Amino acid sequence: MAPPRTSLLARAAIVDTLSRGLQKAWDRGWLPPIVLEPDILWARAAKGHNSRDESSGRSEKDAADFRERLDALCASLNREAQLTPLGRAAAHGLLTRAIGQRLALGKLWREKPELLTTEIAPPILVVGQMRSGTTRIHRLLAADPAHSATRFCDSWNPLPETFDLRPLRSMAALFVGRRLNPWLETIHPFGAARPDEELGWLAAAFDHCAYEVQWHIPAFVAFSEARDPAPLYREFARILCADAAHRGNAGRPRIMKVPQFSEDLATLLAQFPDARLVVSRRSDADTLRSAVSLVANQMAMQSDHADLERITQECRRKIALRADRMEKALAGFAGAVAEVDFEALGADWLAETERIYDALGLPLSDQAIAAMRREQDQASKGAHHAHQSQLAQITRH
Repeated sequence: MAPPRTSLLARAAIVDTLSRGLQKAWDRGWLPPIVLEPDILWARAAKGHNSRDESSGRSEKDAADFRERLDALCASLNREAQLTPLGRAAAHGLLTRAIGQRLALGKLWREKPELLTTEIAPPILVVGQMRSGTTRIHRLLAADPAHSATRFCDSWNPLPETFDLRPLRSMAALFVGRRLNPWLETIHPFGAARPDEELGWLAAAFDHCAYEVQWHIPAFVAFSEARDPAPLYREFARILCADAAHRGNAGRPRIMKVPQFSEDLATLLAQFPDARLVVSRRSDADTLRSAVSLVANQMAMQSDHADLERITQECRRKIALRADRMEKALAGFAGAVAEVDFEALGADWLAETERIYDALGLPLSDQAIAAMRREQDQASKGAHHAHQSQLAQITRH
């Protein structure tokens, strides 16, 4: 059970202990200090890779986009993020892993180019604001055996493995994450092999969505928001092809969701023009409250300078930006769209699910409903139900 969360910026004592230990090790020369510079990170991550792995399966434009995003992200981290020693260590790990995965995927596509021609069934995209109920909708639809979904372990470890140890590695990562952040599960229900969002695929291409919730990097966010996201979603589609071929589920519609989809919906639909959409709706006030809680929790883990007012202003701006971009994209989309209300889904999930299937022109089988009931039962026991009581308690104090 998670300890009381007395503040939105609360963090576990072990976080400070580890940061002090790292700083001491650097000061005394026991460990080399962490340097977040693109060339150094690239050299470290590229060991054992062929120079062709950077561009294999990718256009020159897509390869250049990745490098430019890395440069901009490192500059923003060094100038703006004010990370603790533990935060710098976490950033180093995330960036080198993303570079290494990028090169490993390039090697895979160089050796097996046929993966990139895998025919994918038209996907079902769950679109909506962060904290608007997209996870619940995603997992309900993913429970249907007629569909496929991305596992958490595949999202953050996209390179297919013949002897698949990714669930075990993700279990270990989640164990560490829960020790460092005892409120992690109350904010989002995780499971190493459970269906989860493809956030890791966008993070691996250096989109801003995974990083803006944990670091104060406004320059990089502005850079990325103003940039054409098409290279990101071309890489996303390549990873999807490899994942579907490896898992043998390319013929079943993939249920996919990342809150970033709402911001990039026009580009996403250009990449997947035959997609069906499920749009999640929740009041802006409730969405903002929950989003601020998530971002504050993440930023407090890695910086001593997390500012609640600044986080609130940025979350409010982000909600408005995503709403504007999403509505413009929806206005020009002629495909199937189902709208889902957060409160209605909570009141009667089965009735809302039946309405989704009807709007999308999909059959809802008894087998699917039974699987969804099992998902609902599992979800009802999750720690994330404590999040609302956490927020209420913090507000009272």
